[in-house]
Amino acid sequence: MAATILDGRSLALQLREKLKREISDFVNQHGFRPKLVTVLVGDDPPSIVYVNIKRKVAEELGFIAEVHHLPANLSEKEVIALIEGLNSDPSVNGILVQHPMPPHINEDRVMATIAPEKDVDGLTPFSLGALAARTPNFVPCTPLGALKLLQHYNIELQGKEVVVVGCSRINGLPAALLFLQHNATVSICHIYTQDLASHTRRADILYVAAGNPEFITADMVKEGVIVIDTGSNRVPNRKGDVGDVHFESVKEVASYITPVPGGIGPMTVTMLMFNTLEAARRQIEGRHR
Repeated sequence: MAATILDGRSLALQLREKLKREISDFVNQHGFRPKLVTVLVGDDPPSIVYVNIKRKVAEELGFIAEVHHLPANLSEKEVIALIEGLNSDPSVNGILVQHPMPPHINEDRVMATIAPEKDVDGLTPFSLGALAARTPNFVPCTPLGALKLLQHYNIELQGKEVVVVGCSRINGLPAALLFLQHNATVSICHIYTQDLASHTRRADILYVAAGNPEFITADMVKEGVIVIDTGSNRVPNRKGDVGDVHFESVKEVASYITPVPGGIGPMTVTMLMFNTLEAARRQIEGRHR
């Protein structure tokens, strides 16, 4: 029997309707619309697409969405100065730096500049450290979206063997930290992992963030596995994006699986909006103390 599809698009739409009402209530109560500011350096085509999607969703929900689209040759010092200005601007509630940045810019230094209370992407050293310490600030949006999707389908993490393929700071690493908080037994695999399939076949829940199209195949998973595919890859001569999992073969083995598109992508964007509203609420509370 083919796997049940974990429908992130449908859940994201439900959550956005709820968010839209909450944002309207916030505006009525406090007299201003929360503002999300995105910093985009350069003209990477996928980044431009993602930024436009985020801006569109933010505006539909009732946020002010502002994008600083900067030339690729801008210096790291100038990018940091912009972020410092956004940190001190009380009208800005959330700051998002779009990845990747041009190679002459040190992303770690740029990310570390974002004020923790405005780090709605959850990717600053402060936020990642807080997640590791089990005192989350803002949880990175892709792992948080995956967690919400699993919870929606009543899939329990406690006691499950979770294997995370990929250890980037923006996805695989925070996913592992988040699943640990929910009492899963977590293994992290990466490019130096020996005999990857021996690890992935142990997984009750397989979280794939490898950035490698259709990398995980049916022979690499066990019967009944729950598969979260966070990949989105362009493949020549293929229409649309594909995930890191070979969907057509793995769906015949898995019990649950996310599609690409329509799985984790819409949830990631929705969690960014969730974090932005939460940031605005916290900042209001801070002013009233």
